[in-house]
Amino acid sequence: MNACVKRLEETGSALRSALANQDWAAISMLDRECRLAVEQAMHEPQRDEALVRQSMQALLDLYRDLVGSCQSEQRRIAAELLQLNQSKQGAKVYQLFG
Repeated sequence: MNACVKRLEETGSALRSALANQDWAAISMLDRECRLAVEQAMHEPQRDEALVRQSMQALLDLYRDLVGSCQSEQRRIAAELLQLNQSKQGAKVYQLFG
């Protein structure tokens, strides 16, 4: 296994772990590292095409999961903000008539 494939797998593994822990700061950092690892793998002159393809497919699958988790988290936060705004409006009504 060459260095670029190893880096892709290590970065993907770290990203998967961060996703499992919902560590969004780490995910952001690891996303940048993944992009660099992919770029490096694409420019590696002596890469094993099959291994690189397999690693890239694993990253693609991971990113599908990541996007789904991000969308779920976004919906959760939006609902939380909506509830907070409704509570604020209710408190203002009580203040006006209280």
